[in-house]
Amino acid sequence: MADTQSGHNIVSTVFLQCAYGYRTDGPEALRPVGETDFVASVAREAARRGVHTRVCEGIVAFADLLLGDAVAPVLEAHATAAEGRLRGIRYLTARDESFRGGIAPPPPAQIMGSLAFRQGYKQLQRFGLSYDAWLYHTQIDELTELARSFPDTHIILNHVGGALGVGAYAGKRQEVFPIWQAAIRRLAECPNAFVKLGGLAMVVTGFTFHEQSLPPDSVALLTAWQPYIDTCIEAFGPNRCMFESNFPVDKAMCSYLALWNAFKRAAAGHSASDKAALFHDTAAKVYRLSR
Repeated sequence: MADTQSGHNIVSTVFLQCAYGYRTDGPEALRPVGETDFVASVAREAARRGVHTRVCEGIVAFADLLLGDAVAPVLEAHATAAEGRLRGIRYLTARDESFRGGIAPPPPAQIMGSLAFRQGYKQLQRFGLSYDAWLYHTQIDELTELARSFPDTHIILNHVGGALGVGAYAGKRQEVFPIWQAAIRRLAECPNAFVKLGGLAMVVTGFTFHEQSLPPDSVALLTAWQPYIDTCIEAFGPNRCMFESNFPVDKAMCSYLALWNAFKRAAAGHSASDKAALFHDTAAKVYRLSR
């Protein structure tokens, strides 16, 4: 694990669904359980080898929430396959009418407000699961309404809320930022909402480190990302924020070492207890990790 950790002390990891290893036969709704099967096998193998890091200690799987109440057997199957590691569900809702370069095919418009989605979402509380949200900044208010409607279900906003910087938003960071910031502050009013600080190395954010001849160091990363990180910490507080690597996706723009060093620089002015929350305690609480 030395190369993976790059000098950082990674004690546990949480796997987020990425549509890998789905079953190729059987009921369509149950095919994503193949991903959970595979991830659980990785966790078992890491434990067998005595790896320091609790690899995939938590699993956030995919289930089609548009199934409504019929999603329950899928959640049960994921729980069985995860062998005690299932923590939540992520359903990708990222959609913007002026940007079609993301999820293909794009999810339906206003999906989080649909009756079918909400019936499926309601099942998460029954199974004690959280909801990871990957969306664009234009959809944060829709997520806020979901959080208000289901106050007992934890929502984890991924990638600081997906502030777009491509397509119609290219070159308009100064216009987009205050719109994103206001939406973040409204979501933060919901005590069941949490936010992941990261994902800013994705191309959709509009940062162009991947076009440079040399990869960025941690100072360059923090200079670009600090307004987003600071806004989230100010709005949610350290106890509802957690740094995220978003690897391997982020490796298109930066190294694992530089990424976590940028986060350490971002937290440098915070107290020891705040740092503990940002780097460990919030994630351990939300994803129910053992250490």
